[in-house]
Amino acid sequence: MSGDSSNTSGVSTGVTAGVLENDNHIFKWIDEALINEVEKLEFKNARLEEELREMRRNEILLGERVQMNVEKELFDKVEEVLAEAKGSMKKTLLSAVIGGVVLVGIMELCLKSW
Repeated sequence: MSGDSSNTSGVSTGVTAGVLENDNHIFKWIDEALINEVEKLEFKNARLEEELREMRRNEILLGERVQMNVEKELFDKVEEVLAEAKGSMKKTLLSAVIGGVVLVGIMELCLKSW
């Protein structure tokens, strides 16, 4: 190899805000490509995190809507059953009153005939 791959200049080879501190090495283009890829992945990761937060919000809203619909359906069904029970109770009570009146009438006829 014609180049010396060791760092003898005393300059650090770290990365600061997407810019290489040591621009004097053979594989600089590889480092820059990796930095670009990391920056792209950071952007994609941030976008995915935001999408995930939005999905969670939507899931919560959907859950609340489903719960409200279930509660409404349940309330409507209970109201329907109560209305049927009231109607049935009125019929039963009316039948009992009519039966009582008929029974009293029959008893009076029987007592008069004695």
